[in-house]
Amino acid sequence: MEPADVRPDRNWLTQGLDEASMGKASRTKVDSSRREKIAAQRAAARRAEQRRRILIAAGSIVVVVAVVVAFIVVKANSKPPSSNSSNGPTGAALSSVIAKTTSVPASVLDKVGDGSGAFTGKIQTIKGGTPLTANGKPEMLYMGAEYCPYCAAERWAMIVALSRFGTFSGLTTVHSAAANGAGNAEPYPNTPTWTFVHAKYTSPYLTFTSVEMQTNIPDPSTGTYTNLQTPTKDQQALLVKYDAPPYVDSSAAGSIPFINFGNQYVSIGASYNPGVLAGLSWSTIASDLHNPNSAVAKAVNGTANYITAAICKMTGNQPASACTATVKSLQSQL
Repeated sequence: MEPADVRPDRNWLTQGLDEASMGKASRTKVDSSRREKIAAQRAAARRAEQRRRILIAAGSIVVVVAVVVAFIVVKANSKPPSSNSSNGPTGAALSSVIAKTTSVPASVLDKVGDGSGAFTGKIQTIKGGTPLTANGKPEMLYMGAEYCPYCAAERWAMIVALSRFGTFSGLTTVHSAAANGAGNAEPYPNTPTWTFVHAKYTSPYLTFTSVEMQTNIPDPSTGTYTNLQTPTKDQQALLVKYDAPPYVDSSAAGSIPFINFGNQYVSIGASYNPGVLAGLSWSTIASDLHNPNSAVAKAVNGTANYITAAICKMTGNQPASACTATVKSLQSQL
């Protein structure tokens, strides 16, 4: 049994130890709470940083998308009002149009004859010209441009005529222009036609050379159209020499289409009114070529007969299937 005077001291000591333990526990609790709070703050900061990065990334994506969209819109709005896309038939439909255009029967062409007045052009004799040849054959040189409505009309007749002497490949459709780079409207806009840019022509009787000098795409920097094919020095010399008086009025010098038939004949400008083709599809025009009573046949085939007459003079009236009596009767009018 412990002495009575010792117990109070132990109570005091125990109480002190208990208080010390309680103080330590309290501090531990406070420290723990502080650490949890710091950890929570750090976690919140990390989440905030992640959100910020996500927002920045998302914002960057939005900016990129906006720039791309703006570029597309600007590109679309700055696109020229006309392009060298054809808007014509494709695939089997194109093949059908080509077949009809290049196979107009001689009987139909003979029936059309001089076109009953639809032909308004002039194929003139070149006096003293040096024969124009290529690949050992007389050469027919055409110089024009895709934007030109008169060239657009002439190509139909040229294809009909030349198909009587040889074969085309690579013909593609195109339309004349609506307005130039200065915004000035073209006559007979969007006339359906062909382009010779990628076409090839083979014939045992003559060589056909084409130069499409400009596209139908407006060029605001020049006020005209984008350049396409560049004439050779000799071709340019022929254009300068014969696309001028006395073969054409001084006010019309430099006109296209320009066609030189072996340096024996020259044709400058429109041979018939392109308005005949206005509003018609390639298919309709090709079909009308086979109807000698149609306005299209009289204009296109009538012009083709005059072109054929000039070619026949180049080839010595060969072949007979092309140089018919009707065609020969037109030679006196050249």
